[in-house]
Amino acid sequence: MSITLTHTPAVGAPTTVTLPDALNWVDEYSWSPVEQTKTYTTTGALLIEEGVKQAGRPITLEGSVDRTWCTRALVDQLHAWANTPATVLTLTLRGVAHTVAFDHERGALQGLPVLFYADAAIASDDWYVPTLKFLEL
Repeated sequence: MSITLTHTPAVGAPTTVTLPDALNWVDEYSWSPVEQTKTYTTTGALLIEEGVKQAGRPITLEGSVDRTWCTRALVDQLHAWANTPATVLTLTLRGVAHTVAFDHERGALQGLPVLFYADAAIASDDWYVPTLKFLEL
């Protein structure tokens, strides 16, 4: 099953890119939608309040140098989207569509070259290891 990211601009046709299918969703089980606060009353009794978060789940897709490569051209496309304020995307991951935005507070996007070349030798088809950080809206 492929991982896709779709950008639907206000004007123009949607653009969908296919991400490497070996990206690891590293924080899939480290977030909980339950928010909880604990306080003590003046009598010393414990008061627990809980609620369900309506948005804000982090989704971090992390590549690795031994299995997850994409082209520099794809990293350039993702970089352009990440550097456009208020960009909302549809991430399809494991067959489920998630409405997301880049999480700039946590670094949004990283693309590290697999091999380092001299500046003049860098090409759009060079291989990069991506890491993408989103917030589910």
